[in-house]
Amino acid sequence: MGTEQIWKQALACSETALAASALVPLPTSVHTLAGADGLDFELRHLTGTTPKHLRAAGPRPNPFRPWDQRLAVRSVGEHHTLILNKFPVQIGHMLLITSEWAPQSGWLTERDWQALASVDSDTTGLWFFNSGPDAGASQPHRHLQLLPRHVGQAVCPRDRWYRMRSSRPVRSDGDLLEQSCASAPMDAAACSGERLSATYRNLCGSLGIGSPEEMDRPRHPYNILLCRDWMALVRRSRDGVHGFSVNALGFAGYLLATESSDRDWLNAVGPEELLRQVARNHP
Repeated sequence: MGTEQIWKQALACSETALAASALVPLPTSVHTLAGADGLDFELRHLTGTTPKHLRAAGPRPNPFRPWDQRLAVRSVGEHHTLILNKFPVQIGHMLLITSEWAPQSGWLTERDWQALASVDSDTTGLWFFNSGPDAGASQPHRHLQLLPRHVGQAVCPRDRWYRMRSSRPVRSDGDLLEQSCASAPMDAAACSGERLSATYRNLCGSLGIGSPEEMDRPRHPYNILLCRDWMALVRRSRDGVHGFSVNALGFAGYLLATESSDRDWLNAVGPEELLRQVARNHP
């Protein structure tokens, strides 16, 4: 069991960064949105000005070259750095970035997974990854993200959904969400970089995303969700619909609404329909 020293360090860094105006938490109001099978979603409505990274697409400077040293938590090995998310909804939200340039849209490497495993051995939680703009990524520089959780704490609203499916094969028919998701059980005691990398490659293969041996970059955009009990991949077709931009957290049960989001539509069709419309296209 980890000592959560990294989480404590992130919280201390957050206090300093807040005082220096380097950290800009997003003000939101929280609502519960009923989902299927008794799995409610958490809908946050942004109450302040929409930050630039959530607005319409266009050329953006790389915020990680260099990264703001006021947001730095610690180095992770020789090739990765852990920093605070500048615009968090949850204080302590961290980004694991490559210290040198690597594309968000490229394959994750065993080196990336080793860095993640190193952090997770001390501070665990919900890890997530958005493979590019159509999967909800706002930056092209490689970064995995962590929302810390205490050991034994539910990692996300849809935790049970992934637990139930972590030993099932991908469905080729039926509900589009089932077709779009592949998941696998994980063993916290054996979550090495090598094991994580192998699981990631297997899940990519099962969803038709491809493999590093076959192609230079993944065939389709995708999201990753990971905790100590399961890893899940979701194949994507587009970033959003009806004014909702959906990244990996949407598939975890966390949705964010801005002034352009059609909440009446969402209330009418339900959150799962939103996920279906941004998941993989029908074969």
